Amino acid sequence: MRVKNDMQNGRDELLRISNLKTYFYTSDGIVPAVDGIDLVIRRGRTVGLVGESGCGKSVTSLSIMRLVPPPGQIVAGSQITLDGVDLLALTQEQMYEIRGGRIAMIFQEPMTSLNPVFTVGDQIAEAILTHKKVSRAQAHEQTIDLLRQVGIPQPEQRYHAYPHEMSGGMRQRVMIAMALSCQPELIIADEPTTALDVTIQAQILELLRALKESHNTALLLITHDLGVIAEMAQEVAVMYAGKIVEQADVVTLFRDPKHPYTQGLLSSIPSLSSDRATRLNVIKGTVPNLVRLPPGCRFAPRCPQAMPICREREPDLVAHGQTRVACWLYENAPSGGN
Repeated sequence: MRVKNDMQNGRDELLRISNLKTYFYTSDGIVPAVDGIDLVIRRGRTVGLVGESGCGKSVTSLSIMRLVPPPGQIVAGSQITLDGVDLLALTQEQMYEIRGGRIAMIFQEPMTSLNPVFTVGDQIAEAILTHKKVSRAQAHEQTIDLLRQVGIPQPEQRYHAYPHEMSGGMRQRVMIAMALSCQPELIIADEPTTALDVTIQAQILELLRALKESHNTALLLITHDLGVIAEMAQEVAVMYAGKIVEQADVVTLFRDPKHPYTQGLLSSIPSLSSDRATRLNVIKGTVPNLVRLPPGCRFAPRCPQAMPICREREPDLVAHGQTRVACWLYENAPSGGN
């Protein structure tokens, strides 16, 4: 049964990231924004990438799209493969076909991603014309259909609206329509509900879920909001200071978090059942300066369970039951499970 499952997972594998390192070479020193992470995304699945601001989540997404801005650089030895094709070996012209065609991205702030001098309809239609062999009239009709799919009322009229004439929630729906325009196999959503009120946030998440299921599209969901992860993801990777420190399916991670950082994140979430007078738990200290990282485990200076070895050697990401965790608390512990 295990062999059969492994074969099935191999067929379902869409994107594989191996030893990804993306460094920024600055006048202050080298910033290892992403420092040797591994991640697998399967067809039709939602993988959540979670962590504090500055941990490397967005740089990971830009690395997949090969849009890392200078002075950033993907370091030699990294691998990003889409259906077995190494994206890092492709030319820029070949990547143009991948971006928007097979992999689409919903950026964090739609107002800065949409061109203010073109109507939203023209911008979606342009994406269709770039990747599909259709006429402008067909692209126009497909755009209106996409606007209707993402729940924008009066799509025929909204086609001619400019970004500033729409609300934040409507602009985010436009970005989702643009991402879906060429039926990509993978959508990367980078903080898709940032700055939206809770009602609009719920609508956007439900829209993403419904469209993902109807198109069997894989979704990489990048967020700092563990509530969004619990609602949307099947698998979760927790990042800290450029490293993945814990990976598990969503039920396992929320039920039995292993890494002290993950435990701290979960315990800092307010609960409706808790006493109002109870103070929220906080993770003491601050995220380390990536130019001057501490020796050993990067979380050790903030960890309430730190041991001497934690400040001397960096732990590997190892299997412990159904979880992979980078922590000396489990390095020599029985693995359990299979």
